[in-house]
Amino acid sequence: MKIYSKLACFVGGALFGSVGIKLLSSKDAKKAYVHVAAAGLRMKDSVMQSVTTVQENASDILASAKELNEERAAKEAEEAAAANLESEEA
Repeated sequence: MKIYSKLACFVGGALFGSVGIKLLSSKDAKKAYVHVAAAGLRMKDSVMQSVTTVQENASDILASAKELNEERAAKEAEEAAAANLESEEA
């Protein structure tokens, strides 16, 4: 009995594989592949536009942060210089 079930599974798998190969290489399947590939390319373009926007925003934020740090360092330097003048005068 086990031999018949194994043989039936093998034959069924071989038939399914043969039909599957023919199905995957049909004209309709090729059209579907083209549509899927085109959708993937459109999605890639959309994602790349989003990435570019995020990179531009990150550059702007980084430039603003550097400017803020420079202003803060200048202010601290002025305060330190003022404190040194006061201590020298006293």
